[in-house]
Amino acid sequence: MAAPAAHPPAVEDRVVAAALVGTWPIYAIGGLYVLGPVLGVLLTALFCARAYVRAGTRRAPPPIPFGVWVWIAAMAVMLLALLMGHWTQGLSMGQTIKSTIGWAKGWALFAMFPLAGACLNIKAETIIRAASVTALISLMLTPLLFMAPKIGLPPTLFVSPLQAVGGPGPEFFAVQLYSMDPGDGLPRWRYFTPWSPAAAMIGNLYLILAIEDRRAAWRWIGIISALTIIVLSKSRLGLVAAVIIWPTAWGVSRLGRPGVWLTAAPPVFLLLLLSGPILNVLDQLYMNIRGMRADSSRVREALGRLAVDRWRDDAPVWGHGVVESGSHYVQFMPIGSHHTWFGLLFVKGAVGAGALVVALAWSVIECAALSLTRRIGRAALAILLLMILFTIGENLEILAYLLWPGLLILGSAMAACARGREQTLSQGGVP
Repeated sequence: MAAPAAHPPAVEDRVVAAALVGTWPIYAIGGLYVLGPVLGVLLTALFCARAYVRAGTRRAPPPIPFGVWVWIAAMAVMLLALLMGHWTQGLSMGQTIKSTIGWAKGWALFAMFPLAGACLNIKAETIIRAASVTALISLMLTPLLFMAPKIGLPPTLFVSPLQAVGGPGPEFFAVQLYSMDPGDGLPRWRYFTPWSPAAAMIGNLYLILAIEDRRAAWRWIGIISALTIIVLSKSRLGLVAAVIIWPTAWGVSRLGRPGVWLTAAPPVFLLLLLSGPILNVLDQLYMNIRGMRADSSRVREALGRLAVDRWRDDAPVWGHGVVESGSHYVQFMPIGSHHTWFGLLFVKGAVGAGALVVALAWSVIECAALSLTRRIGRAALAILLLMILFTIGENLEILAYLLWPGLLILGSAMAACARGREQTLSQGGVP
């Protein structure tokens, strides 16, 4: 008897694969910043349309998992904090509309993509393989990017006319080959991101996805490409993330095995005995890494102090509503930039920062528990750890348009958690 034909991929599965594989072609026209929000809105609209048309039928989308509701509520609270910040600071209606659009292109994506990953027919394997294809393209382009400053090509080829749609700055629409570090005058590479540390963050995301690819050839292509991006970005935080994130997620996923506890006991006891010397070595290592780019560290610390002081003194609850340009001392960079938490406190106050804390904390707990039994939980946990680590060096809001593949994986993990709870309840257990 002939085997039944495989079901063709759903339209959303094909769209996500095409969008991810098309990363470099879309970047070549300066369209990545547009792609992320448009894709998020389209997938959310598709879910809403199906939920409305198929309501009460067997083809209706699955219910929204509780973990996704947490992110939806958190991002709604951020919008409330933004509106209240504008109101308390007496900002104009035009500024409020502009900031609301900015929220829709940034923080709102942290609700849209998990919703799509959880409730639409998007396979995690599709995302992982498409990311590996993009990693291969990135690896093939690396020799050209590496040689560009050596043969005298300009850092920026052009800025796309798509900049007219509005965004944080021209670098989000620019096609760039490399950048020059003002500290040492040496080139750093950005690949398809607006700046080098963002490339390190995306390189780590692709590293997490590559490790989960079941085919060895694609897995190693993704790993080599991701590590190349991280190294050439010359980001200190990126190097630290590459070393600690995956081993941490892997270790958490093995905590349910008694043998792991027995194996880990002697090393942990030895680490406790040597904690003093180890802490001294780590402190020296931190100082060495910090000294690699002392000017950058000084600017970041000054921006952080300014943001916290202004938040505490001026707008502790709802924030200032908008960013403000810094002085010459911080190279005129916006107060609260380069740091998610300082930016949230300054712009959206304690309410906005608290919303992100709750969403991240719930998801970490949920995905850590799932990682004990499912590979998707381990991948989602690693992505969450990546997001948490980079909150101290980047503003996640303006990089959400690049993080969307990881947010889809997070949604898939939340759906798996919901199915696990339903199965436990159906068997008469405690969820």
